[in-house]
Amino acid sequence: MQRIDTANAIDEGLARLCAADPRLVEVCRVAGPVPLRRTDPGFESLVSIIISQQVSKASAQAIFTRLKTLANPLSAQAVLDGGDKLFRRAGLSHPKQKTMISVAEAVISGELDLHGLCQCDRDDAIEQMTAVHGIGLWTAEVYLLSAAGHPDIFPARDVALQSAVGEAFALTGRPAEKELAALSESWRPWRSVAARLFWAYYAKTRKRDAVP
Repeated sequence: MQRIDTANAIDEGLARLCAADPRLVEVCRVAGPVPLRRTDPGFESLVSIIISQQVSKASAQAIFTRLKTLANPLSAQAVLDGGDKLFRRAGLSHPKQKTMISVAEAVISGELDLHGLCQCDRDDAIEQMTAVHGIGLWTAEVYLLSAAGHPDIFPARDVALQSAVGEAFALTGRPAEKELAALSESWRPWRSVAARLFWAYYAKTRKRDAVP
């Protein structure tokens, strides 16, 4: 399985996508350069994704920065040691507190190997991640895409991706998750590059970045 680890991998993926789906040629033109957007696998990356759920990018960044300042280094043990006081000072909602505690406990116990997941296939990795309380499909997919570099992930429930695809293809309204998932099937095995492309398209057309 080829990881998406370099700008060259992005370029190769875009070339193959455009050859398979000519509609994407115009999407590429509008989007401009498509960033790699990779993070290092591990607890900190997953925490960042959890924080980014259902909040603006600016709010998520502010909360994440506070948390990293309060728990430095940001580790599973530091989160458990910090307790409620740490979460309150960082500004985390109660549901995200519960998720973060569950994740920290799973990492420390060995139930969740965030580095080992990088070597798993998509379905196995998602199954392992979503077995942990609070980790849903979107969180697992974004982690595998951005931290593990998996080449074939398309988070179809992502609102920015739904909006970008709907606008780019002049669809009637924003496609729902199932519709977008079905549409993305034609972009295998480069769906992670397609997701990056449409996030770049969204940023260019909406003048704001919505990447988790």
